[in-house]
Amino acid sequence: MIDGAGVAPVGADETVVTPATQSIGQRGGVKPAAERKRTGRLADDKRFKLFSGTANKALAEQIAKHVGVTLGETKMQRFSDGEVYFQLLENVRGVDVFVVQPTCYPVDSTLVELLIMIDALKRASAARITVVVPYYGYARQDRKDRPRVAISSKLVADLLTTAGADRALFVDLHAAQIQGFFNIPVDHLFASPVLVSYFKELNLPNLTVVSPDAGGVERARFFAQKMGAPLAIVDKRRTDMNVTEVMHVIGDVHGRTCLIIDDIVDTAGTLVKTADALLGQGASKVYACASHPVLSGQATERIANSRLEELVVTNSIPLREETQKVAKIKVLSIAGLLGAAIESIHMETSVSTLFS
Repeated sequence: MIDGAGVAPVGADETVVTPATQSIGQRGGVKPAAERKRTGRLADDKRFKLFSGTANKALAEQIAKHVGVTLGETKMQRFSDGEVYFQLLENVRGVDVFVVQPTCYPVDSTLVELLIMIDALKRASAARITVVVPYYGYARQDRKDRPRVAISSKLVADLLTTAGADRALFVDLHAAQIQGFFNIPVDHLFASPVLVSYFKELNLPNLTVVSPDAGGVERARFFAQKMGAPLAIVDKRRTDMNVTEVMHVIGDVHGRTCLIIDDIVDTAGTLVKTADALLGQGASKVYACASHPVLSGQATERIANSRLEELVVTNSIPLREETQKVAKIKVLSIAGLLGAAIESIHMETSVSTLFS
């Protein structure tokens, strides 16, 4: 029985609905966290579904395999003028939905795909929509660094929220403060645990971890602590968009094996110049790693012809066919990392263990 205010009075045998039991989303229908935990496996949970756009289907399939489910069925087509058409081919009413879609090349196209997928899920009455964005495009435009420019990363955050996203999961945002651009919960993962494990196995001698700029010092310091290695910084000045001039190296790298840590490798111009600067200061070998292999323009050719020993990246962005042929580039999978985070979010358990 419901009273005149639209609220059912609580009796002795009735359950009080609290924010804790209703935390999955405002569209309703998802089982409380305690009940979901008892299920044990996501494959048995009818209130969990995973979908993918076209940007990185291979990564989405790896994540699905990790959590033990199959990707949801969808229909993605384009009209002759490029307009996106999307349709869900299965019921998502009351379901906790995760959508995997990095906004990588072509950035505008993959972003619009993601927005349309979110809108379709919202209109199909999904209980909660979590966008899983391994690479967040427009993240480099996070502030007004010159007159009359847009803060595009804030605009994209608003677009995702307005489209209907209830939660977001990112990997290595270019600037951590981008989390504050969202008015929905954000989980920010780091690819460092995956990369650290790989380089620990290499057991590089006389290792020094290098930040290619002042902005990446915190990321490099974390890596250096995990590797038990000293830290060096390369001072650089950006002269134009995608153009940098390396100034000088801060720290002793003479006779050392250097490992450059970055979040994004785009044109690879800065990376190659940084490697040359380190070798010019007496470094014996230079390795590099980055979370997001954007690798646009002449990046593939630059890396292939560089003095780098190896560039290690993750599969947050799929490599183009010609880039896959470069022996110096090695790809590590973050499917397990994302899969574990998705499980934790759905089960409402802590994701902090994934940071170590």
